[in-house]
Amino acid sequence: MPKLHVKSLVIPIAAAASILALPSSGFAATVNVRITATAFSPKTLTVNVGDTVTWTNLDRANHQIVANNGIFASGALKTGQSYSYTFKGAGKFNFHDALKPSISGTVDVKGPPPSVTLGVASPIVVYGDQTTISGTVSNGKANETVYVNSQPWGASVQQVAILMTGTGGAFTYTIAPTAYTTYSVKWGSSVSPTIIVQVRPRVTLTRTGSSLYAKVAATPSYAGRHIYLQRHSQFGQWVTEGRMKLGPLGGRIFKIPHRVGTSYYRVYITTNQAGLGYLEAWSNAVRVTVTR
Repeated sequence: MPKLHVKSLVIPIAAAASILALPSSGFAATVNVRITATAFSPKTLTVNVGDTVTWTNLDRANHQIVANNGIFASGALKTGQSYSYTFKGAGKFNFHDALKPSISGTVDVKGPPPSVTLGVASPIVVYGDQTTISGTVSNGKANETVYVNSQPWGASVQQVAILMTGTGGAFTYTIAPTAYTTYSVKWGSSVSPTIIVQVRPRVTLTRTGSSLYAKVAATPSYAGRHIYLQRHSQFGQWVTEGRMKLGPLGGRIFKIPHRVGTSYYRVYITTNQAGLGYLEAWSNAVRVTVTR
């Protein structure tokens, strides 16, 4: 590496202050601020997220460092004493001397702003089933407060839970949406992207002697709506055998089709028949054997 020859180098005080204020790249740095009788030096500085600012009192009188928004505060600093604070989030932080308020300064912290993530284990559930949402806060701390909001289909946004983060800033919450629902979480002033959980009506099919009983359940009444009886064909497809109207309780009893041999049946409801806020759905398959 070639050597750099410098005969003399004189750095003005203002320029030296600017060099002190430069953030490090790739590694956490400590940036020093001197407290004099009349000012902070430098008064304005720029650092990265994770950097530490250290204020040192070079005056004969006491001084006290306080953030305008209250996120940090020192005790009274005597001559030669220092106070340090590590910035974990991006933003502009104004501070002042509590013992001499006319002395003030600003720390401009560069980096990603505070954020909170959100995900869901199962984006589609059957009516009555549960799933979990989970996420993390960007500072990775435990005991952070996270608010869970939901908006079911056709309803307004509502707060449904208040959580405390665990190790690594993680949180988990069990949900049981009854229809198409949008979820988000809020941490401080940060709001997560929304996630959507869609719901299928619960459709069941059971055999009772020579009959089958179909039932569709969800929040709305399914009385008078239609379902389709389907048979599993030899080609691996579900073939519609007929359409049936559901009774007052969303159920229907019907005779097993007379088809010699072993067949597998299910019932199916379309998205239109399932209604607003619901997906299409189908029942379990029932095995039926007819000998003659």
